[in-house]
Amino acid sequence: QVQLVESGGGLAQAGGSLRLACGASRSINLYAMAWFRQGPGKEREFVAGINSGGTTMYADSVKGRFTVSRDNAKNAVALQMNSLKPEDTANYYCAARLGGVRIARKEYVYWGQGTQVTVSS
Repeated sequence: QVQLVESGGGLAQAGGSLRLACGASRSINLYAMAWFRQGPGKEREFVAGINSGGTTMYADSVKGRFTVSRDNAKNAVALQMNSLKPEDTANYYCAARLGGVRIARKEYVYWGQGTQVTVSS
């Protein structure tokens, strides 16, 4: 079992930045970690992921603006979000799975409760 807790959400203006954090209850060394988001009336979608070796993957909509990172020593993952847009407004979830990063929600076993990000225009 891995328990995940997100933090760092809030309100930002368009063009601004926010940094999300995800803390795990145990070692994440062997886990691929990912961020998903779910906007109002939308399906939960993949945002970014990082595997145990540090290789990253991003959705096209956030490439060049968001950066995912991990600190295995602290059992933590972060998502730095820059140049925010109103369409980035969503509840952001941290997720974990053994193996590599996958973009499909169903591939992830462990999920956090989410943190809300709201971007105003």
